[in-house]
Amino acid sequence: MAKPEGWRLDAASYPVCETFQTRFQDMDVNGHLNNVAFAALFESGRVLLNWRLRAQGERAANERMMVAAVEINYLAEGNFPDPVEIATGIGRIGTSSWTLIQAMFQNGRAIATCDTVVVCRTDGEAKPLRAEMVAELEANLARPI
Repeated sequence: MAKPEGWRLDAASYPVCETFQTRFQDMDVNGHLNNVAFAALFESGRVLLNWRLRAQGERAANERMMVAAVEINYLAEGNFPDPVEIATGIGRIGTSSWTLIQAMFQNGRAIATCDTVVVCRTDGEAKPLRAEMVAELEANLARPI
């Protein structure tokens, strides 16, 4: 995986940034945050952005948003008990999917990035995003500062 663009490593580039506490159980045998902990922390950040998207709450009963792919780029070791900040925003909007982009920071340095593709499905197949959803996604784009 290529090194992320520099702006991706600046928390100010993202519309949402929250702090999460690491846990003792997040450590691997070397005393660093393990890969499962990174994935769970990024998931928590994604959920917070999803809750901000009002259009998701207005969806039809048969419309589902599903994670199709997750890619984590580990840049540095993370440590317990220091908290992490997860910065989250929208990176790309497609016809029936979007990509959430994130960065994880600990003690002022970027330690990982994550890209997650989410697909809109209705009745079991991909469907175009509603205009209201596109507007909400556009309002939460991550941008270079």
